[in-house]
Amino acid sequence: MSVEVVTFGCRLNAAESEVIRREAERAGFADTVVVNTCAVTTEAVRQARQTIRALRRDRPHAKIVVTGCAAQTEPQSFIAMAEADRVLGNAEKLSASGWAQARAAFALDDAPKAIVNDIMAVKESAAYPPPYPPPQAGEGRVGAGRARAFVQVQNGCDHRCTFCIIPFGRGNARSVPMGAVVEDVRRLVANGYLEIVLTGVDITSYGADLPGTPKLGTLVKKILKHVPELKRLRLSSIDSVEADRDLLDTLATDARLMPHLHLSLQSGDDLILKRMKRRHLRADAISFCETVRRLRPDTAFGADLIAGFPTESEDMFARTLDLVDECGLTHLHVFPFSPRPSTPAARMPQVPRAVIKERAQRLRQHGALALSRHLDGEVGATRRVLTESRDVGRTEQFTKVVLAAPRQPGRIFELKINGHDGRQLLAA
Repeated sequence: MSVEVVTFGCRLNAAESEVIRREAERAGFADTVVVNTCAVTTEAVRQARQTIRALRRDRPHAKIVVTGCAAQTEPQSFIAMAEADRVLGNAEKLSASGWAQARAAFALDDAPKAIVNDIMAVKESAAYPPPYPPPQAGEGRVGAGRARAFVQVQNGCDHRCTFCIIPFGRGNARSVPMGAVVEDVRRLVANGYLEIVLTGVDITSYGADLPGTPKLGTLVKKILKHVPELKRLRLSSIDSVEADRDLLDTLATDARLMPHLHLSLQSGDDLILKRMKRRHLRADAISFCETVRRLRPDTAFGADLIAGFPTESEDMFARTLDLVDECGLTHLHVFPFSPRPSTPAARMPQVPRAVIKERAQRLRQHGALALSRHLDGEVGATRRVLTESRDVGRTEQFTKVVLAAPRQPGRIFELKINGHDGRQLLAA
């Protein structure tokens, strides 16, 4: 074994894991497992610790390096774990110098266990050339053996939502220059990838720190113009209140920008949204979805939603349930509220844990019904499906499709949808 990366959390973490693997191997690491952690919930941190302990039991002689958002926000908790050999910060995990420093530390008995610097001091988001091999080059990695690749366009966040610890793990918002992004996309398309996903922490804040302050829509237009051979461009989670006119215009006029938007909504109640320090209200979310559907009627929406935020009453929660229907959401990411250290929400009056879990379960059930209605509407349609493996693909709306017969991965097929099983489509 050379370097294996175990990834928790978001698509940005998944994209960065490939850079981590490359830089660790270049620095000379071997027989090493890197745990790329997530800090978004207490459960995510617990799972990371559990995995580290299991890795040490299963691979007693391997080096274990812990990095990612949880390592950045609470390094002492991982330093205290005997199972972890080194702790590396979120900036250091992506740099050749960070991994060289970590490699040198293994040769010194008295070297500090952690290399974690001030993430707020990072002012630029460097372009990391995509390390993905051609789609059919192998299996088991993000990008390898797949038809979809992630391109980081932005990192960090300038907003301070009261429940969120991620800015303290990622730093302030910073953007990758447009030319570097376009070149990354061009390189991946030349390697055979049919779909590119633009990812970051807050991608709709893109460009505020760049000369001329371009918007995300400007970047999207440049990618589609300068890489005409790109078949599909997809966005990761966006903040609807920041969506610019160029982005909406492109969604309406260029079929290569996929009709699937995952929205950071969090709640359907205005008072809870204010206590979260969000920048939109319930009516804004509904209006945005209506506007997008007028421009691109086939758009499907997903959303992040939190159940049991502090002070949330049953009536407030009911407005979140109703929002699923009023916005026509089909793909939900439901988060039971988890108080994160040092955030304002952790100091607010808490909803009992049993109530949080029960509301999260109801919200997931409501989402399952919404997804089922979406799947019902797809039966009988013909969809362009990008095959991720021989047996599974995704429609342009990012709906999962199970194939009736094996097909070549990394291809786009027009398939008739014959039915569904309540969770995914069944195609001919």
